[in-house]
Amino acid sequence: MSDQMSRLRPVFGWAALGVLLAAGVAQSATALRETGSIQPPDAKTAQQMFADAPDGVDPIVTGPVSAAFKQRQKDANCDTAVWPNVPATCYPD
Repeated sequence: MSDQMSRLRPVFGWAALGVLLAAGVAQSATALRETGSIQPPDAKTAQQMFADAPDGVDPIVTGPVSAAFKQRQKDANCDTAVWPNVPATCYPD
């Protein structure tokens, strides 16, 4: 009996590790799905920032900007954003 248990011990160990890994992945996926937004909860939306512009504000900057700002706009998909769902990161500080 002891010989059989010693052969099954690694199988049980790997099975337990697999269950723990699957539970961790499921928890991470649920947490990401619940947040839904990459903006912190206290971040202002573009509609809040420009409340006096009911028709919207164009997020395209025509003046000189840094390469970091251009990359930030690209990462936020500012070129395809439609008012009022324009991320605040599309506008310069």
